[in-house]
Amino acid sequence: MAGSCSAAMRLELTTFGSTRFRARRTESGGAGEADPWIGRYNGDMVRGGAHFSSEELVRVLSHYDVGIVHQVRPLEAGDRRAAKVVIKADRGTFLLKRRPHGADEPARVKFAHVVQRHLTDKSFPVPQLLETSTEGSTLLGLDRHIYELFHFVEGSRYDGSPEATREAGRQLAVFHCDLQDLDAAGAPTEGCFHGDPTIRQNLTKLTSEKGTDPARRMQAVAEALLVRYDRSSGRIEKLGFDAWKRQVIHGDWHPGNLLFSDRKVQAVVDFDAIRISPAVTDLANGMLQFSIVGGYPNPADWPAHFERDRMFEFLNGYQEVTRLGKRKRYGLIDLMIETMIAEAVLPVAATGFFSHHSGVDFLQMILRKTRWLRLHRKELRDVMMEE
Repeated sequence: MAGSCSAAMRLELTTFGSTRFRARRTESGGAGEADPWIGRYNGDMVRGGAHFSSEELVRVLSHYDVGIVHQVRPLEAGDRRAAKVVIKADRGTFLLKRRPHGADEPARVKFAHVVQRHLTDKSFPVPQLLETSTEGSTLLGLDRHIYELFHFVEGSRYDGSPEATREAGRQLAVFHCDLQDLDAAGAPTEGCFHGDPTIRQNLTKLTSEKGTDPARRMQAVAEALLVRYDRSSGRIEKLGFDAWKRQVIHGDWHPGNLLFSDRKVQAVVDFDAIRISPAVTDLANGMLQFSIVGGYPNPADWPAHFERDRMFEFLNGYQEVTRLGKRKRYGLIDLMIETMIAEAVLPVAATGFFSHHSGVDFLQMILRKTRWLRLHRKELRDVMMEE
């Protein structure tokens, strides 16, 4: 994909103290060989996660006009399958990301970029994408990988305060409003966690586990989750889900994907899960993500309850911008149950684990939390239904 360059280009990178490497592009545009003394960038420093090699960085950055690069450091945030580094260069500070396989279909990435440019035009806080100097594209494909380069946004993490929680809900509503007029015809990703046959298939697969004690525990918890999923899905169907308007949603609105400054959202990141679905599914997932209580390394020790105040602050922030109809508010608890089960079961069915956690322990924690939502459904719903 490399185009011609009218002048020779040099990249010089300083990483982690004295480790340095440089690459050159020739006058004709061909990538020059790295200098014999090229230092090996410590790509394995992000333990257990994806990383870049120094040669890969040189080749990728040769497609962007960022000037001399002075420092590269890994960014340990978000999906560990996606390699990320922060780059300090003459022309600014940037974030380079290599999309993980499964989230790197070109059509899907291009649509996410359409969404991000649309939001930028609306002055919504998203990091600005950089185009390649070789092709003028925000998507770079090399060696069966997809790369993206963003202007780096400084910000702080979510602090759990009522102000930041309400702001997160309000900005989700603004996000939805800003995308209502985006033509999503032909969008590559539709659907959501509601009534998904794949979820049922994977839960059924887990119920077939037999023999050992862990297998019997897995069978019991999967059977119980399947019942919960089906019941919540059925109640949502009766509320008229199929008639609810579809639009572009974020799909992964959680504290780790928002950057704050003075408890105001400075940037929304990670558009890998962008899709077409009723906006209320995004809201239910956000309410779940901002109110779930963990706090211990082992999910077996996580309490069953949710932080009610944060749940309501998030919803109230959303409704400062967009007031939900009664049916959608009535269905929020069941949508939260569905999304919690859906997010947990897919990795467990595929690998037996959720991240590095025991799959059966994690699903038992999910079962406890769905039971808490079910037992407190009426009192939670009564607050949500208040006019």
